[in-house]
Amino acid sequence: MRRLLTVLLLALVAAGTVPGAARAHNVLVGSDPKDGATLPAAPGQVTLVFDQAVRQGYAQVGVTAADGSGWADGNAVVAAERVSVKVRPLRAGGSYTVGYRILSADGHPVTGSVSFRLAPDATGTTAGPAAPGTGAAGAAPGTGADAAEAGAGGGAGMAVVWIVGALLVLAAGTVVALRRSRSDEGART
Repeated sequence: MRRLLTVLLLALVAAGTVPGAARAHNVLVGSDPKDGATLPAAPGQVTLVFDQAVRQGYAQVGVTAADGSGWADGNAVVAAERVSVKVRPLRAGGSYTVGYRILSADGHPVTGSVSFRLAPDATGTTAGPAAPGTGAAGAAPGTGADAAEAGAGGGAGMAVVWIVGALLVLAAGTVVALRRSRSDEGART
């Protein structure tokens, strides 16, 4: 009986630590411009700061106006936990959403958005539309805000795998403990 309790305790401890690994996704800890800010001048770039390093080659950032026009100028650049994208001159008085999709250090996609506004008399702006041939995110089609929306639930599948794995380990430990307990009882009689 003591072995059964030991195995069950170890299985519960193992099961309790597995979901912690599934929660190790990157978290946005800051942005420039800050979420909800009203700016007196248009930014030349947008920078997102995460709590952990972001995987190279997978970051997508789009800057979209309220009318759906894209304003990002080029691809996102990753420097450890910072992801930046250049921005074409923005329209004064406009509201903008920065949509992102990155790949965490643990391999899970993380998506989200921040928004900012330009003051009606903001400097460094233009009244023109987004450049022809760009998607709603201001980058090549399939990147930026569109891709961020598409991947919003992408990391949930891996959490399910970890939970199922933990339950299988728990079940196997219980079976082994019960068999040993029965064999110990049979040897005593």
